[in-house]
Amino acid sequence: MSLPPIECVYITEEFLRDFKNGNSTVSLPSPLPMLRFLYEFCWATVRGELPLQKCKALLDGLQFSDREELSSVFADIITQMAQDLTMPGEYRARLIKLAKWLVESSLVPLRLFQERCEEEFLWEAEMIKIKAQDLKGKEVRVNTRLLYQQTKFNLLREESEGYAKLVTLLCRGSEDANKNASTVRIGIIKSLIGHFDLDPNRVFDIVLECFELQPDNNVFLQLIPIFPKSHASQILGFKFQYYQRMEVNGHTPYGLYKLTALLVKEDFIDLDSIYAHLLPKDEEAFEHYNNFSAKRLDEANKIGKINLAATGKDLMEEEKQGDVTIDLFAALDMETEAVAERAPELDNNQTLGLLTGFLSVDDWYHAHILFDRLSPLNPVAHLQICRGLFGLIERSISSAYDIVRQTHLQSFCSPSGAGADVMDTTIMSTHGSFIDLPRELFQMLATVGPHLYRDALLLQKVCRVLRGYYLSALEPMSGADGASNIEMGTVGARNPRLHLKEARSRVEEALGSCILPSLQLIPANPSVGQEIWEVMNLLPYEVRYRLYGEWEKDDERNPMLLAARQTAKLDTRRILKRLAKENLKQLGRMVAKLAHANPMTVLRTIVHQIEAYRDMITPVVDAFKYLTQLEYDVLEYVVIERLAQGGRDKLKDDGLNLSDWLQSLASFWGHLCKKYPSMELRGLFQYLVNQLKKGQGIELVLLQELIQQMANVQFTENLTEEQLDAMAGSETLRYQATSFGVTRNNKIIYSANFLTEVSLCCGLQQ
Repeated sequence: MSLPPIECVYITEEFLRDFKNGNSTVSLPSPLPMLRFLYEFCWATVRGELPLQKCKALLDGLQFSDREELSSVFADIITQMAQDLTMPGEYRARLIKLAKWLVESSLVPLRLFQERCEEEFLWEAEMIKIKAQDLKGKEVRVNTRLLYQQTKFNLLREESEGYAKLVTLLCRGSEDANKNASTVRIGIIKSLIGHFDLDPNRVFDIVLECFELQPDNNVFLQLIPIFPKSHASQILGFKFQYYQRMEVNGHTPYGLYKLTALLVKEDFIDLDSIYAHLLPKDEEAFEHYNNFSAKRLDEANKIGKINLAATGKDLMEEEKQGDVTIDLFAALDMETEAVAERAPELDNNQTLGLLTGFLSVDDWYHAHILFDRLSPLNPVAHLQICRGLFGLIERSISSAYDIVRQTHLQSFCSPSGAGADVMDTTIMSTHGSFIDLPRELFQMLATVGPHLYRDALLLQKVCRVLRGYYLSALEPMSGADGASNIEMGTVGARNPRLHLKEARSRVEEALGSCILPSLQLIPANPSVGQEIWEVMNLLPYEVRYRLYGEWEKDDERNPMLLAARQTAKLDTRRILKRLAKENLKQLGRMVAKLAHANPMTVLRTIVHQIEAYRDMITPVVDAFKYLTQLEYDVLEYVVIERLAQGGRDKLKDDGLNLSDWLQSLASFWGHLCKKYPSMELRGLFQYLVNQLKKGQGIELVLLQELIQQMANVQFTENLTEEQLDAMAGSETLRYQATSFGVTRNNKIIYSANFLTEVSLCCGLQQ
């Protein structure tokens, strides 16, 4: 049996004929492709066409493209040919003889054949000293020992001395926490791993456990990089999975959350790599919270609803005459019960626990990522998470608040006795103190939302800092051209106009998403409302009214705010039923207490009642003496909102007379502005101007009431003869003829002057 023929390119019959005649390089190109030529050379030798005695000189005289790989290519070709079991005996004998010759000629090291050839061929070629079967058994034993036999000590009981020395070293303390000491400690740990054959992963686990017990020891931050970064997330994942087992009764320790958050913050592990090990999954948690939130929304919507199945006795009890009481803490009590009901969720939800860890290590970047992912869970409702977020906000505004506080103290110590309003625009510019707030602060405020009510002191600090921040942005724009560049060194290369636009946008966002909603849950605290007004007063009335309009948009989806609004509306209606001149002092203060927390809801309810019952105007106006400036501003917005609301006829069916609700609203506004002339009227007057531009002048009845009440100018259609004669006299005589017995006083003069100034600003005199 002969070998199958192969197509030869270089070892041709002509080459063999020349080789036998002693001329072996005539028909060969230079350089030769080594792989193809050696392949043909080996087959020709096995077939007996090339004698081995002359092959050494042949190979030495040839020039290959890559001669350094000659030994490896020879070994690969011989190995492939040796695997052909159908090769005849004489050819196989020549192959074995060729392999021996290559080793003896030092063309191929023996090591290469031992690495690549089968055991049977090595035994036949006398390249090994033991039989092929024995070599196979030895190979299996070696592979088993190398790949499957444990050579590192993983358990503490396996090498107690090594682990004892390791724990002693790690628990030594941080008194020598310098760079040299850390380098020495790293060297000792590596020595312990090598000397006692400790498992590096188990050593890493012990390092993490000691770090968990000593979170303030920064030495561990220098030890962790010596271990593979990819192993950290796996080890921590096993720790979290251990506490997920049903047989484990304890909750995940807080130290593990803090350790994980610190490693993520220091970029030792990736957030997503550890997030995959946490339970429960987001979809399950979201579904559970949606059911809980739906139940709370139903409870909030039931507040103030009339029970049609109630008996007459129950209705009499509800309408029982007597002392009226209001519960300012009803919504807070409902929120406290809801938080207590959700308390086990924080213990069982590892993602919320990791969020708590990020807040504890001041890592807002990753905390913000988790807040966005877990927003359907409303995580800030948990007290522990909320307190951690409060701590971040407190530290973010600390430097700015120190500037505001120092400036405020200097204003009282100034010899001129300037007030707090003066100090914001004068002293701040005198000392060159510029207030700039980080973008992360406004992200925190948007995240905490209405839950800032839990810390009224922090809420007032935020308001003061926002006011100082906006004033400092206004200062370069308000000064002269030369003076406006003084602060540019502090602001940097930013355009003052762009900085002011950015500051206004940030302040508006903080007011709309956090500060105003938080006011609804603070029971009867007028000082908080005053601090908010100090910020709101810096904004144009258009911006303020837009914030008022967006105030209650999210209430329908927030059970806490919805309950506060429904409770305030119910209490307001109960008070208005009993409000009279006799109990004005007592019930007026109750109305003010409700309005301090929920000005929009309370004042809108009162305006609705006044539109239906004109007799309530006098007692309500008298009760409004307890309101703050913020509530007066909200009241003007409510009045404009009622005027602009569509779907209601402003004229009666006859088309001539005004509707009762419009007359009542105009009379109420006139009496209110007369009694409290400091109210801002620019928004209302601008609305009237816009209506006149549209050709609609029905709402001018409000202007008529304001003129009659504030300027004491009575409108009369038919004058008597005596009044006509008096109108031709002096100012005093004209006043006496049209005053209708009303005594002229300074308050009316002030009201008339104020009305004139506002009219001039809005262009109504034209």
